[in-house]
Amino acid sequence: MTTKTFVLFPSLGVGHLNPMVELAKHLRRRGLGVIVAVIDPPNNDAMSADAMARLAAGNPSVTFRILPAPASPDPGAHHVKRNLDTLRLANPVLREFLRSLPAVDALLLDMFCVDALDVAAELAIPAYFFFPSPASVLAVFSHLPYYYRNAPSLREMDKAALIRFPGIPPIRNVDMLATVKDKESETTKIRLYQFKRMMEGKGVLDKESETTKIRLYQFKRMMEGKGVLVNSFDWLEPKALKALAAGVCVPNEPKQRVYFIGPLVDARKKVGSGAERHACLAWLDAQPQRSVVFLCFGSQGAFPEAQLKELAHGLESSGHRFLWTVRSPPEEQSTSPEPDLERLLPAGFLERTKGRGMVVKNWVPQAEVVQHEAVGAFVTHCGWNSTLEAIMSALPMICWPLYAEQAMNKVIMVEEMKIAVSLDGYEEGGLVKAEEVEAKVRLVMEAEEGRKLRERLVETRDMALDAIKEAGSSEVAFDEFMRDLEKSSLENGVRS
Repeated sequence: MTTKTFVLFPSLGVGHLNPMVELAKHLRRRGLGVIVAVIDPPNNDAMSADAMARLAAGNPSVTFRILPAPASPDPGAHHVKRNLDTLRLANPVLREFLRSLPAVDALLLDMFCVDALDVAAELAIPAYFFFPSPASVLAVFSHLPYYYRNAPSLREMDKAALIRFPGIPPIRNVDMLATVKDKESETTKIRLYQFKRMMEGKGVLDKESETTKIRLYQFKRMMEGKGVLVNSFDWLEPKALKALAAGVCVPNEPKQRVYFIGPLVDARKKVGSGAERHACLAWLDAQPQRSVVFLCFGSQGAFPEAQLKELAHGLESSGHRFLWTVRSPPEEQSTSPEPDLERLLPAGFLERTKGRGMVVKNWVPQAEVVQHEAVGAFVTHCGWNSTLEAIMSALPMICWPLYAEQAMNKVIMVEEMKIAVSLDGYEEGGLVKAEEVEAKVRLVMEAEEGRKLRERLVETRDMALDAIKEAGSSEVAFDEFMRDLEKSSLENGVRS
């Protein structure tokens, strides 16, 4: 039998590249040929380039191809529109790259790469979407075009108002994705269009606001794919699975196939020589079991100086050991990428806590840190890849969402999955006080609630392992995807 070849097309940014590489590794373990085609616009940031280099070096079985593409012609636009512009302008180079290959059996797209559907259709290549966030968020985004038909803009509603969608717990308005709150905005319209296309719906674009239009476009186009591969598993999100499978998120439209194939994370223990290991891992080796609070906020997580000082005071007052990754404040990122810890943190903090704390500039090997037996809690921005890594290590989480859909993730993690607690005060960029940091650290590390949280995480990890073992639910779902792909290829023909 000829080996099938899949081309994976991630969006811009480390947060989209990492989960796509995990999908690539999963496909390779299945004996499939995989090429990850990465767009490289002129304004690509150094962090993305560094991450690309690390991922390529660490995954020699996966082929990576860099595709040069022009930047958005509208540098002053919202970043979502800029990214969609860049990805759309990459269509010609993507088309020529796909044509250059001997065979392509499927194109697996990131949720932002909606305009690549046009290339796939032109070349008669089946296109599926890979959704790296929770299925519950997919349920929300899928339903938004229908929700907005008869509802006012979220920006017109009280911040504490509860917004209800099929398959998920009610979400406070303040926790909804910021770029879909104004149904009159261009960004929301394009974002909703993206998901509408993904789920095979037609919909209408009749709103006026720039931000919302972008989101409408994105949501609607996503619905045109053959199906969606979701980085989750059925035990973790049964209500979302039921809602998506039943089609209630996209009423009166053809149902799109949704495959729960996760968790796709690198949960293998890594053992390297002393020269290869990050210094923080050696420091963790010397700490007692489950004694360290790990704080890390993703590839874009950065705080103003005032928030860094509050956070430092809270950690110090808690009395617990900690490992903390710190970046320069957002306004200093371009001029001072290396954070000045002595200036940014309280006077004397590093000296007073050096016996029980370690502060690392910019980056740590998070996947290895969360697996370390010394780590007892994880203060996280609620990025889904980070959440899955914590689940696979049975690590309790303290939620501090910062951007994108992370506040929505927080709601699902705390109220539906019950695998985390949330800090108060983060809403709309507010200041989380030192007392709140101390209280939540003590809650998870010392209190009965923390013990119950750890028990819940152990159960969740075990169910995740069940899902990805042979004949587990996620493996069965992936087999269904392969059968559906084969059927689609036979019906429509695939370029070879």
